[in-house]
Amino acid sequence: MRVMMAADPKVAALAQARSLNPHPDRVTDPAFLASPFCDPRDLVQVKYEMVRRVRVDSVPVAQAALAFGYCRQTFYEIAAVLDAGGPSALVAGKSGPKGPRKLTDAVMDHIDGWRAAEPGLSARDLAAEVTAELGFTVHPRSIERALARRRERPSGPEQDEEPKTRA
Repeated sequence: MRVMMAADPKVAALAQARSLNPHPDRVTDPAFLASPFCDPRDLVQVKYEMVRRVRVDSVPVAQAALAFGYCRQTFYEIAAVLDAGGPSALVAGKSGPKGPRKLTDAVMDHIDGWRAAEPGLSARDLAAEVTAELGFTVHPRSIERALARRRERPSGPEQDEEPKTRA
């Protein structure tokens, strides 16, 4: 017989927020585990409390890092991120590329130039031009999507922005 266990909604929420600690079993800090508020599954809370334990409770870095499942080097990295951006910076960022790798602004400027010279060029023609002129391949559909994104971009100051006046 298969036993179906109900999923914990907090675990689902932490996973969706990219804050689920993959190793909650490595958190052994007695004060952290004794508090009903503290949850070793909450990665942001674990990182914050580790830094707080060192800075407020004067626990040595090596001891605190070990008690929260990290090494000293990682402690210093986490502390720097916390100092730079506050607790919200401890949330893991979205994985994957952060911007275009092939169709950068400079490449799109070339494509715009080719389209201005020959308005009838198809995405397939433009992909062939990129290969011939710039030396790398790109799918025609990628060019179509990049052109659509470029058309969506605002071209000047925001329309709803109030003009600045001196008081």
